Amino acid sequence: MKLLFFDIECAGVHKTYAKICVFGYVLCDEKFNILEKEDILINPRGKFELTDRKGEKGIVLPYEYAEFKKQPAFPKVYSRIKELIEDEDTRVLGHAVLNDVKYLNLECKRFRLPALKYSFADSQLLFMSFKNDFSHQYGLEHIAEELGVEFTPHRAVDDAYATMRITEAMCRAHNCGYDELIRLLNFSNGKTENYFVTRPQSGGFKKYKSDKRAVKEARSRARVKFYNNLTRKRYKKGGRLDGKTFNFSRAVEDNIETSVALVDKIYAQGGKYTQHVEECTVYVCPENDATDRTKKALKANKSVISLEELTELLND
Repeated sequence: MKLLFFDIECAGVHKTYAKICVFGYVLCDEKFNILEKEDILINPRGKFELTDRKGEKGIVLPYEYAEFKKQPAFPKVYSRIKELIEDEDTRVLGHAVLNDVKYLNLECKRFRLPALKYSFADSQLLFMSFKNDFSHQYGLEHIAEELGVEFTPHRAVDDAYATMRITEAMCRAHNCGYDELIRLLNFSNGKTENYFVTRPQSGGFKKYKSDKRAVKEARSRARVKFYNNLTRKRYKKGGRLDGKTFNFSRAVEDNIETSVALVDKIYAQGGKYTQHVEECTVYVCPENDATDRTKKALKANKSVISLEELTELLND
């Protein structure tokens, strides 16, 4: 068994094209002994457009751009990449690899070449599964720093090398080989065939998404219950809260047992509740709340009070 770690740099990316200029890879055996390590430079057959999605902050590749014009175009290196990536005895990995898989597909389409067919793993998702932390994505530089791996960002072969060392570190932590690591993390590879891409998955990530979806659905049900209760309220004239209109932060609203009782007391004392923060005179939120709704209330100079202060006000 061999392991192929790869990374791609592009001269420019669009929905319909990806002008690949570097295919960097590290090929090693199952004990992570390096067999091959190289940046394959490619003539992108187009100008360099090295910017982010907003058209700003262009990256700088660690090569003279004139050097790329001397290199063969993608069709000339296609067979070599195909041989590396489709070898049946080779496990293929990349970091945040879905984009790179997409870029290869786009180049094959651009030059009317047969689609590549292979399965692949994503070291980013592997690392998230390894840490059992799916709350955010881990960048290659962050993980490399955590594991003490030195590399040059945007040098494709170094990104591939860092990906290899990250995978090796996870295997060492579990005292196992790569295939066993995959089983331990309940990880399944992604696949690409006929330009169709299936994402990699892991048991931990599926559970995280399922739990997150359940929380979102419960919050949605709570919100419906809260607003259904609100529509039945009638304004009581002459109460001591007459003229005050309240709005709660999401955290307060979603706690149905508390929020419904609070709204009942507000209406019983002549106050009102609005669904829109801009219409309220008093905004209620937990201390140190930093949600968008709370920021909006502060920006509009609303009277902002804590849940404890509201409780005191209603029970006074």
